[in-house]
Amino acid sequence: MIGLLYPTRDCGEDDFLACARKLDPDLTVDFAYVPWGENIGRVDDLDPAEKHEAVRELGAPERLSATARFDTVPDVVSWACSSCSFTRGLGGAREQASVLSERLGVPARSTSLAYLAALAHLGTKRVALASVYHRDTTAAFVDFLAEAGIDTVHSASAEAVLIPETALHTTPLLEDLETALGKPVLTATAVTLWDALHALGTPPVRQGLGKLFSR
Repeated sequence: MIGLLYPTRDCGEDDFLACARKLDPDLTVDFAYVPWGENIGRVDDLDPAEKHEAVRELGAPERLSATARFDTVPDVVSWACSSCSFTRGLGGAREQASVLSERLGVPARSTSLAYLAALAHLGTKRVALASVYHRDTTAAFVDFLAEAGIDTVHSASAEAVLIPETALHTTPLLEDLETALGKPVLTATAVTLWDALHALGTPPVRQGLGKLFSR
């Protein structure tokens, strides 16, 4: 079983479940939800600076640890939120995973760390971003990738395209996106599940889910 910590209920969980069914019909995915800060109100009402800080607060290791509660202890857990795991930098992402692993006693990852693992698996060092975030948050992801030795470029010379948002419904589009662009497309949903299974030593190989799952 894969346990996913998730920031917003009824948002993109069905895409994770759709991807999991394609990987293995018997694969179970369970969700635990991390609440936004008490003074946040509606996230959509925040200005960019306030939203950026709210995202950082949501990813506080102690907050993740306190809410990592599943009906059954999963075999692996991942903090399934791109921005909430990269806005604290590479060291912050590793601290989140360490705290979760200690809390549950299982391997722990995050969507941002999953991107790094997927890029290493593909031997990719140059990427382009299809970002839905404000420019400041996008810049934070660029900085995160740079810490890990990944260059972000804005041209066709990129070796892969990253779509870093777990609330998007991307699973049905993976093959078409890769065909249209002629290069690997790494979505937040796909890399999160791929990395969780990879952490258990069983990296999945499946057709119809893009290059990451085909090798």
